[in-house]
Amino acid sequence: MADLKKISEFEWEIPMTGKMNVPGKIFASDKLIEAIKSDKTLEQVRNVAMLPGIIGHSIAMPDAHQGYGFSIGGVAAFDMEKGVISPGGVGYDIDCSVRLLSTNIPVAEFEKKKKEILHSVFRSVPSGVGRGGRFQITFSELDNLLKGGAEWAVEKGYGFKEDLEHLEDGGKLSPADVEDVSKRAKKRGIGQVGTLGAGNHFLEFQKVDEIFDEETAEKFGLDKKFITIMIHCGSRGLGHQVASDYIKLMEDEYGFENLPDRELISAPIQSELGKKYLSAMNCAANFAFANKQIITENVRKEMKHYFPDAKIKTVYEVCHNIAKIEEHLVDDKKKKVCVHRKGATRAFEGQPVIIPGSMGTASYVLVGNKKSEELSWGSTAHGAGRIMSRSKAMHTFRGQDIQKELADKNIELEAGSFKGIAEEAPQVYKDIDEVVKVSDELGIAKKVVRLVSLAVMKG
Repeated sequence: MADLKKISEFEWEIPMTGKMNVPGKIFASDKLIEAIKSDKTLEQVRNVAMLPGIIGHSIAMPDAHQGYGFSIGGVAAFDMEKGVISPGGVGYDIDCSVRLLSTNIPVAEFEKKKKEILHSVFRSVPSGVGRGGRFQITFSELDNLLKGGAEWAVEKGYGFKEDLEHLEDGGKLSPADVEDVSKRAKKRGIGQVGTLGAGNHFLEFQKVDEIFDEETAEKFGLDKKFITIMIHCGSRGLGHQVASDYIKLMEDEYGFENLPDRELISAPIQSELGKKYLSAMNCAANFAFANKQIITENVRKEMKHYFPDAKIKTVYEVCHNIAKIEEHLVDDKKKKVCVHRKGATRAFEGQPVIIPGSMGTASYVLVGNKKSEELSWGSTAHGAGRIMSRSKAMHTFRGQDIQKELADKNIELEAGSFKGIAEEAPQVYKDIDEVVKVSDELGIAKKVVRLVSLAVMKG
């Protein structure tokens, strides 16, 4: 990537050459670009720029790292008539996303009981690879969930209508035709409703460490006196199977001879297969919304045991790993486009933006800014971004040591295994402060508060 050009303090460009239809653009600081150069991220940005119907730029966010097809942290918009939709531009964990809850629980009171509370929540919210939950439903009811998302969960008594007002698209994406989801995907998901999963998924109790925008923090209900709760999980086995199913279907239908990378298999947005994938992807996203809604209500019930007057409200939940049909300005005209956000988060003007850090480091709440709609299709980073593979992390760190490091910082940790802790060690991620600084300085999302960990649950 000798042709990578720095065009401003936090913007880099891969000029349009060869089969590229648009230039590549990377948002990063000098420090972050070195990490981004260390894997195939830039190559993947260039490859995405070769896809049919792509508009503007092939974009990578400051947390970008190598992924399947698109880099994780990759954003691209496609023309509705000429463009494609690609499972590799969404990811296997469809709508892997973050929900933030505000509370009236004083930090000091929580600190007195946090070990006991964390253990209680760990028992009430199942987690782990393939782990099922106590929430059992029929396949007929699962279909209703896939259509209704968080709205379905609220109708079943899990939470309140007010929760839905604080979710992206009300926690329900459409079109969502359950016939487009395979029986195998449904079988993988039916026992996993209300479960956290493993990997980088977590449930974390936090406190507000620093406030950058008092007025917006107050609007979001964030206060230094009270704890917050962050939930990060996705569509579990169901979403993974939807991705696998449609990658195979698209390979069979279209092949990958003309693609720069077979992982960028795709279908025209307006094709029957493209429409079916969008529908199945929305069903998986609705599973993720309902999943977090049920976890939220289970957390509320557990917290009531310790704090009978606890009020726990949803600040916001926003998708990662999604493709959405949105209106954006293209050549000074409003136009519908299909925006892929792979490990990236929507950041529309005035919208809460939640960027979690790694275990034991800070997380941030920002607010979307109009600049994001000009620079990045209304998108920003979604987290810290890995700099070390899971296998290398396993050979480099011991889970017991990481747990002790967190304990020394007065952070309680409960996890399914020491292996899982080692894979998610804070050292395997980029510097979250640096990632957020890039978003803030560029103006695509502005800092509101910085959150720090009190207690962490990992799958």
